[in-house]
Amino acid sequence: MDQQPIIFVIDDDQQVLRAISRDLKNHYRQDYRILSTASVKEALDSLLELKNKGEVVALFLSDQRMPEMEGVDFLCRTTTFFPNAKRVLLTAYADTDAAIKAINEVKLDYYLTKPWDPPEEKLYPILTDLLEDWQGHYRPDFRGIKVIGYQYSPKSHDIKEFLSGYLVPYLWMDANTEDAQKAIKLNKLDTKELPAIIFADGTLLKNPPVKDIAAKIGLNQEAKSDMYDVVIIGAGPAGLAASVYGSSEGLKTLLIEKKAPGGQAGTSSRIENYLGFPAGLSGADLTRRAITQSARFGTDFLSPQAVKEIKLKDNYKTLILDDGKEVTTKSVVITTGVDYRQLNTPGIDKFTGAGIYYGAAMTEAASCKDKHVYVVGGGNSAGQAAMYLSKFAKEVFILIRKDSLAATMSSYLIDQIGNESNITLMPYSEITEAIGDSNLQQLKIQNLQTKAEKTLEADALYIFIGAKPYTDWLCKDIITNNKGFIETGRDLNLCPDFEKVWKGNRDPYLLETSCPGIFAAGDVRAGAMNRVASAVGEGSMAISFVHKYLNEV
Repeated sequence: MDQQPIIFVIDDDQQVLRAISRDLKNHYRQDYRILSTASVKEALDSLLELKNKGEVVALFLSDQRMPEMEGVDFLCRTTTFFPNAKRVLLTAYADTDAAIKAINEVKLDYYLTKPWDPPEEKLYPILTDLLEDWQGHYRPDFRGIKVIGYQYSPKSHDIKEFLSGYLVPYLWMDANTEDAQKAIKLNKLDTKELPAIIFADGTLLKNPPVKDIAAKIGLNQEAKSDMYDVVIIGAGPAGLAASVYGSSEGLKTLLIEKKAPGGQAGTSSRIENYLGFPAGLSGADLTRRAITQSARFGTDFLSPQAVKEIKLKDNYKTLILDDGKEVTTKSVVITTGVDYRQLNTPGIDKFTGAGIYYGAAMTEAASCKDKHVYVVGGGNSAGQAAMYLSKFAKEVFILIRKDSLAATMSSYLIDQIGNESNITLMPYSEITEAIGDSNLQQLKIQNLQTKAEKTLEADALYIFIGAKPYTDWLCKDIITNNKGFIETGRDLNLCPDFEKVWKGNRDPYLLETSCPGIFAAGDVRAGAMNRVASAVGEGSMAISFVHKYLNEV
């Protein structure tokens, strides 16, 4: 239920304050919340909090003669916080001249003389008329988290991406806009303190680290148990599936995520080839459903938190977290997935987060309205991003090194792209330089066939190239291939170091790594299919092998 608009009353005479509050509640409590105070200082202090919380004051009713400040001056101060509220002065007969003057000077809407009995004749008709007029022009403010920052600030981008990844609704306020400037002034913010976040409860955080935001929105960053049956590292589709099956089958399960749940799939605007969803669904929707399902079965979720080392002792595994804390478990499933490969082109690093983004199409799409946008990559992620961006951008250009998308992208996506008039495919193309001042403004693009180079206007660049697995942190006993992907199952027998590190009396299970009881599933595993459905299947299958392993130790 939406919070009711407020009628705010101030009078230093407690008897009068109780009487006017009683009459207002008797008549308006169904539609308005009545707040009252006898202190001007308390009133002014509360207005900033109300504003930051997204509350709205419909009408101020103030006594004129107060020791701290005259009512006219108080009502004038309230315009800074709620300029559209109606303002009524409560006066004695001797104060009518001040009230009339205030109508011209502070746009006072009305003045009432004491006493106002009977309220049915002298109070309610006047206030009702003012409130109806206010309702006719009222447009509700956003109620929730507000992020104030600069569009081309990498720190602002990181915060937006973090909140989007955890499906937390927020209002983005570009610091250059009028509304943002008002919020900056009200909260006495220095531009060096941006980005800043105003939470729904009115709390303000200046230039906060992600962990502070995580704590504020209620994410758990400490393990609840001393021992787990299985710890899953990575909350992409494979990790989420493993957590659902692990906890639903009675295993004490912990899921750890370094960034945001969903992995690369979680940032997809539309997955259309996932079984059971003929109309498709967004990666965010799939993630939300999976997290809810996992939590329902009792999975503990630790985030944002990273594992930097796995130590082996007897049949137990100790996970060392980034903050130095330890988690002990009987088995591990590694589902850390992959990240987009970095583009090592001059200018790219300089503008990353300031017009150049790895993934993040949904996070920054709204800022691309009527602009020229470029997408690098020929896989499904790039295709889905181009389709989504085409709803906002004036033109979207897809840059690929090959002659077509046929070898790397699903045919349904190729057909969709071909039907969009504002998407242009640029084959045999490579970026040679990114150019701009504080943000990306131009791209130098070379044709790989002709070697001809041209400089084009570019407002944003989204990069979806290659796949780099999150495996740099693994101990040397977990064997990876020459690209960093984890070897599992029968393929381990082909690895020259396998016999040196394998400590089991049996062959590894299908998804088991070279360390007994540590499994890998999804895109991080060598030979994986790189599809959401296969990742979900592998994550589910890994739990069946976890059961087998736990039964033998």
